[in-house]
Amino acid sequence: MRKVIGVKRFNMAVIAAITCACLIQLSGCAKDINYIVDHEPSVRGTVRETDEEYIVIDVSEEDEVYDSYASLEVSLDVERKDSMTSFRVGDEVAVYYDGNIAETYPARINKVYAILYIGDPE
Repeated sequence: MRKVIGVKRFNMAVIAAITCACLIQLSGCAKDINYIVDHEPSVRGTVRETDEEYIVIDVSEEDEVYDSYASLEVSLDVERKDSMTSFRVGDEVAVYYDGNIAETYPARINKVYAILYIGDPE
C-alpha cells in the first residue's frame, strides 16, 4: 500500500511539473509591445477600406514599402489582443508584422503583431 501511495505522489509531482513548464512557456508567447515596436518590421498608411477580418491601407509615400506596394490588405487577426482592431476610413495606422507580404492583389499581410492608431491624416 505504501508503494502505491508513493507512486501516486510521484505521478502527481510529474504532472504538476509539466503543467508549470507549459504555463511558463505559454506566458512567453506574446511579444511585449515595446519589443514589437523596436524590433519588428512596420508599415504606415491610411485606412482606405474596413471589414470584419481585414483593413486595406494606402501605404504612406515616405514608407520604404511604398515602392513595391501602394496599398496593402492587413489581417485583423492580431497577435496582441490589446491592439486596436476597430478602424474608420481615413485613420492613420502603423502595422507591425513578421516581414512577409503575400503577392496578391492587393498585397496582403497575414501575420500581424500589432496595429497602432497614429491619428487622422493632416
